[in-house]
Formats: sequence, C-alpha cells, structure tokens
Amino acid sequence: MRRSRESDEAKLDISQPDDHAAGIPGVAVALKRSLQKMGPRRSARTLLNLNQAEGFDCMSCAWPDPDPGHRHTAEFCENGAKAVAEEATTARATPEFFARHSIAELDGHSEHWLGQQGRITHPMIKKPGATHYEPIEWDAAFRLIGGQLKALASPDEAIFYTSGRTSNEAAFCYQLFVRAYGTNNLPDSSNMCHESSSYALAETIGIGKASVTLNDVHNARLLILAGQNPGTNHPRMLSALETAKHNGAKIIAVNPLREAGLINFRNPQKPRGLVGKGTDLADLYLPIKINGDLALFQAWGALLVEWNALDHEFIERYTRGFESWRAHVSAIDWDFVVATTGLSRELITEAARLIRDSDQTVFCWAMGLTQHHNAVATISEIVNLALAQGNIGKPGAGLLPVRGHSNVQGDRSMGICESPPSHFLDRLQAEFGFQPPREDGYDTVDAIRALRDGEAKIFIGLGGNFVQAAPDTEVTAAALRRAQLTVHISTKINRSHLTCGTTALILPTLGRTEIDVQASGPQVVSVEDSTCSVHASRGPLAPASPQLRSEVAIVTALAEATLDDRYDIDWHGMRDDYRNIRRLIARTVPGCKSYEVNVSRPGGFVMEHPPRDSRTFPTKSGRAEFTVSAIEALQAPPGHLILQTVRSHDQFNTTIYGFSDRYRGVEGGRQVVFVNPRDISELGFHDGDIVDLVTHWPGDDHARRVQGFRLVAYQTPRGSAAAYYPETNPLVPLDSTAIGSNTPTSKSVIIRLQQSGMAQSTQAGGQEPVGADDHHKGELQAPYLS
Repeated sequence: MRRSRESDEAKLDISQPDDHAAGIPGVAVALKRSLQKMGPRRSARTLLNLNQAEGFDCMSCAWPDPDPGHRHTAEFCENGAKAVAEEATTARATPEFFARHSIAELDGHSEHWLGQQGRITHPMIKKPGATHYEPIEWDAAFRLIGGQLKALASPDEAIFYTSGRTSNEAAFCYQLFVRAYGTNNLPDSSNMCHESSSYALAETIGIGKASVTLNDVHNARLLILAGQNPGTNHPRMLSALETAKHNGAKIIAVNPLREAGLINFRNPQKPRGLVGKGTDLADLYLPIKINGDLALFQAWGALLVEWNALDHEFIERYTRGFESWRAHVSAIDWDFVVATTGLSRELITEAARLIRDSDQTVFCWAMGLTQHHNAVATISEIVNLALAQGNIGKPGAGLLPVRGHSNVQGDRSMGICESPPSHFLDRLQAEFGFQPPREDGYDTVDAIRALRDGEAKIFIGLGGNFVQAAPDTEVTAAALRRAQLTVHISTKINRSHLTCGTTALILPTLGRTEIDVQASGPQVVSVEDSTCSVHASRGPLAPASPQLRSEVAIVTALAEATLDDRYDIDWHGMRDDYRNIRRLIARTVPGCKSYEVNVSRPGGFVMEHPPRDSRTFPTKSGRAEFTVSAIEALQAPPGHLILQTVRSHDQFNTTIYGFSDRYRGVEGGRQVVFVNPRDISELGFHDGDIVDLVTHWPGDDHARRVQGFRLVAYQTPRGSAAAYYPETNPLVPLDSTAIGSNTPTSKSVIIRLQQSGMAQSTQAGGQEPVGADDHHKGELQAPYLS
C-alpha cells in the first residue's frame, strides 16, 4: 500500500508568529538537533571547526566569514548547525536498508523522512526493470557510465548538472571533463535562483557578482534589503546587520511578508542579545505587493532625479545611458506605482529620503526579486539607483546579491556554466590542447525540456535534489524517467534517487565535514562566498563509510572511464593531489593567479572585481550601463491570488530538517498557505480551512493542482500569498521563466483556492483537464501589464 507522504509529518499546529526577534531561540534548537544526530563529541568536533580559518566551510548559505582575527569560537548559526548535523549524522543507509525498501515504498515517504535515514554507504544501482537498488562496485559503476556516454550519438545527449555545494576543485574537474567530452550541457542550481542577478549585473556593470565586501556591509550608512529573509535563509547576515546598526546605519526592508529577521536580532554571542531586547534592524519596513519592486525602484529613481540627489561626476565619468533613464523615470505614473506596489506615495517618499541622505548605500537582494518574469529588469533598476548616486567602487557601498548555497558562486567561477565566455574557453584550449565546444549548452529549464522530448538521454547530477529543486515537478519527474541512465553523486537519499531512468546509479560521496585522504595525503578544497572571497575547507571527521569517495575522485574516474587517454589530461594526478588542480585553476580561471598560495592563507583571498576595485566596467562599451525598462506588474484576475514559494525556517533549499517554522507560528507540518485575512474572507473561506491551490498556464490543456493546504491568516499585502517549496513547485510552469535569464518564476504564480476534495480524480501535485471556465481564467493569468 502506498504511504502518504504527509503521514510522516507531526500534527500541524498554528499559533501567533514569533516575528519580533530572530536569534536566541535558535541556539537551543541547534544544539539539541546536533546532540541528537551526532552525539556530544562529534557535535563539538564539527561545530567548533565550522567556518573557522583552519576548519571547514558551512555547506548551507554563502554568507562571508569575518576576518580570521574577528571570528567567534562558535562561528555558526542555527541553520548552519542543522546542516552539519544532517551531514554528520550517525545514521546510515546501507545496502541492507535498500534491500528492505523498494523504490516505490521509499517514494511514498516525505522528503524529511528520506533525509533521516542517514548517509549512503555504498554505490548503488537500479537495473532495468528492477524494483530495488542493489550494491555495485565502483569500477563497475564507472565502466557502465563511461560505456553509455561513449555510446551516445552526440555528447549533447548528456546532461551534467551541478549543485552549489560542490567544491572549486571538483567543479573545475567536472567542467573540464564535460568540455573534453564535447558539450556545454552544464546546468546548475544557479539557473533556478540568482541567474537573473548574474545576467543583469553582467549586462550593466560587466561582472555577475557582488561589488561589496563584508566590511562594506559593516560600514554602510544605508542598507536596502529587498526580497529576502535573512533570519531563515542566511542567518549569519544578521550579525553583519547588527554591526552596521551599531556603526550608525539605517536599514530599509522591502518584503511582502513581515519576517522576524528583518525586524530585530537577539545575538546569542552578546550580552545584549542574551538578556536585553536585542537590536532593532529595519528602520523602515515596506510591505510591498508581490512583483511590485520594479515600480518601487523606478519611483525612487524619479524622486532622486527630482531632488537632484545624483553623483554627476560619477555619472559623467563612468556611465552611459543616463539621460534616457532620467527621462524615463521622470515620466512615471504615480497612480500606477501606488497600485502596483500597494504602498502609499508618502511611504515610498520617506524611504527615498533615506536613500537621498546616504552617500554609502548597499543594495541587498535575494530570490524575492530574481524569480519573476521581469526579474532582470528589476535587478537592472537596482543598478540604476546605485549608478545614479555613485554607489559602486567606494567603501560602504555597492551591490550584494545574497547567494543561498555555499559555493554556487565558486562553481560559476570555475566554469560551471552552459554559456561560458569565449576567453575562458580560449584558456582551456591553450592549457589542454583541445577545442572546447563553443555552442551554448542546456540550462536547467532547457535540460528538462531536452529530457522530456527525448533529445537528452543521460542525466548526471553532481549533488543536489534536481526533481525537488526544479519547477513543474511532475513534468521534471517524467522527463528524468525517460532517461536511459540517471546518476546522482550524493551524501543522503533524496527524491531524485527515486525518480529513476531505465538504469539508475547513486554514487556516495564525502561531505564537507569529512577528512579527504588521497594518494599524496590529506586534501584541502576551496570555496567562494557571496562577496568573492575564496578560502580553504578541510573536514574533521572520519568518512561515514570506507566506501565513500570524494567528488574529485568520482569526477576524475568518470573522466577516465569515458575519455580514456583522450587529450592526455592527467586525471590521475589531479585525483592524487588537489594542488595539481589548483595549479591548473591558476593558469586558466580569471582572477586566480597564485591560487594555491592565496587560498592557503588564513581566511583566503578576495578575487578581483574591476567595478569594485577600480571603477572599471568590463562591459561592451567599457562603461556602466543605465537601462530603461517599462514598469510591468503581474495582474491577478478577480478571485485569484499571486503566490510566492518560500522556505520554512526548518529547511535548507530542498532539505527538510523538521516541521517548525516558529517565526511564522507554524509547527508540525508544511501544508500551509499564508493569505491576508481579508482575502480569505472575501474569497469565501475561513482561517484554518483546507484548500487546494490551482493554477493554469495559457496554452496548456491541464490545470496544475496541489492538495490539502491549510489557510493561515497572515500579515501580507492584499492579493498576495505564500507557501513552502518544494511542495508548491508543481504549480510553477516549466515555460514560465524570466526574460533573459530563463529562471523559473517561482515568486509569480497566479492561483485560485478551491475547497479541498472538490477535484474529481487528481493526485497531490498532479495535473487535471481544464474546463471551459479554467481556460478563461488562465488566459487572464499570464500578461504583465505596463
């Protein structure tokens, strides 16, 4: 009998949200989880080494570390400790475990239950037609994969996905293997999150990375936090905000949901946090409607122009396109701005005065801005504001896309990208003597389409949980099942392992917490954080199983099994001693000269960033670019809401730690949808009702539905709703993506609520035929109106 995934959850309880302060309660939670999963000795050994100069980098978010001399003994947050406990758990998923549980049975469990089964100890295979995974020897696994890759009609029939946890050394080897094999099909997790940031920044300032350091955050006079929830998604950022406030900074928070991490922080490292009221963070909170940010930023620009609060010298010397931008924002329709943002003109103006009065402003944002149809335009508008006041290339100012996965930026620096720059390919060709492919490969959305359409036949995932992270879950799962071979390089069981191609392999790898010993001795890997700082990472624990291999060892063995001695690349030497990889990185990756020496320093080094370092802008024009974008607003038809998918406080990306979202008052479950109380009433429902969420994408012959969500009255703007992913990912259409970046629009899903149980024959997360009225509603859903 198929087990309901929801039956793994505790009883759902809704209470008043604890939205007054973030910080202190997490200490007890983190320590309790650590002791339960690791025991006292392993907890001490890992947590005291976490984010230390001679320790290992947190596998959670990518927030930068303080300088080595300014780190606390406990340099971690609640969710970082949870991430360590998940990886360093003493639980094990052995071959005997897989023999007891069929794939179908495992697939009936929740993502949380799967994660609690512990570390995978042996390489496993699901053979064609089999119902269970069984053990396979490493050499046999490599021969099988290499043989199938060699047999493809074209290298472009293989997909090589990367998750953000992969080290720089493994990422470099992976992209080298894939390009030597003959394809640029290197989609990664960034395609689904900050791709819009990378695209917009590359077009406007010439480099798709943050233009600030951690010290700039500390010394800013004004910080603008837009579309992010630091208390849950990057909690160590709260310490930096506290420091900035202590130094006199003002903070503007722009977010549809009122989040604890935007309001107050009780720092457990300081007496004021332990016994006092903590530190108030946001001086001004703007509860913006979903997708109203572009209109808000242009309104701010209009006011700066009106007040002549501009850095004319910077504009003249370093930028292009200012006059067109000034004319555009000067003509904005204030009535449209107010309707689109849900904010009063007075509140918008109050925030603009803070911007006007600051000569050192840092703009911070996350996926609340990047996962919309007009995300690239929105982020380009942030750049416009920074350029207008010269807030790039000086202390205490700049642009900060806050990355949500620990090395997603480092992977990009190492060449994990479906559309690599020609200068990087030129360096690979000069170093290794082969012609890398020059055609763009598949990003994540296009990779799913290729698998769905039979144009791709092999999927290899270096980390991550692709099925749960990607949009349109049912479409993604069906696409993977069409593959002739799926391979996942992983530490623990997840849903993607149960969404099998004809043949499926799980290759268990070392985690960040573990000692990596190769032929030359213990190894060190390196990572890059959100502010371009690169540093070493070395785990303190013995591996969970003697069968585990490092990511570098697995990737280089795959290369040997697939390429044989093609191009005479020394994969064996890279595997035996990672210093050999870093020498190659130094010769081929921009900004990595003397990489081995620099990364070995305590705290590592900061990669070059021309706009930040010298106000040099490597764009086509050689100047920073003002851009002009029409204000667009996603309009929901009557009876509908705009849904954004969000994390719970008890998860990291697709990893579910537990069922406590205490800052929002949710305990014991995840099937909830947050809606304004007046919207609940006007739509004919009551707080606590159980509803289905239904959406329709124009051109499809089916509606998407997820079932059994409890309505929670919450402080959010009218017409806006929020619910957790990955549970709501089935509602995000594969074809609904951001212009330019092709990022799924997970923050812009138009839904209607339906009393649960009214669907005739659909499953949770499933699809259903569309009736005549559904087509009508769907046609109203799609357009952005300007």
